[in-house]
Amino acid sequence: MKLTNFPALVPAFTAQIPINDPLIISSSLLNIPFIANAGTLVSEPGYEPPLEATFIHGSDFIRRDPDGQWVKLDVTSVARDASGAMLRFSYNGVVDMEGDEGKIRFETDAPGLRLLQDKLYVGSGRFIIEEDRPVIVEYKISEVNTRVYALGS
Repeated sequence: MKLTNFPALVPAFTAQIPINDPLIISSSLLNIPFIANAGTLVSEPGYEPPLEATFIHGSDFIRRDPDGQWVKLDVTSVARDASGAMLRFSYNGVVDMEGDEGKIRFETDAPGLRLLQDKLYVGSGRFIIEEDRPVIVEYKISEVNTRVYALGS
């Protein structure tokens, strides 16, 4: 029997972010502002540390590839949790015909949330479109965790 470490994904958070209409900066660059005080970042049941936060500010810069096959995401935002602690939430990623995925980062001074800064997170997203409502970008965010698995020889 051999032992090796493979990363595993641990469901951590769901982000739901209502967005405004895009601002066209150039033919290859858009900025999509968040609707202030409307989006949420909520931890999955049992995930530590628990988090229930509201996005108070943020936007997504989207840069299109010249061939139109993919776009790059660059998001920076600020969220406030139920205790009033502030949290910087940022992610970047690539969107192609298969969907999108990205790397998520946290930054905060709040003692109960600091450990978020030392973990690696990835996410997968989708758009939620409902008539007469703002478009919502939803991300399912997982912690990348290394566990030991036994492989047969």
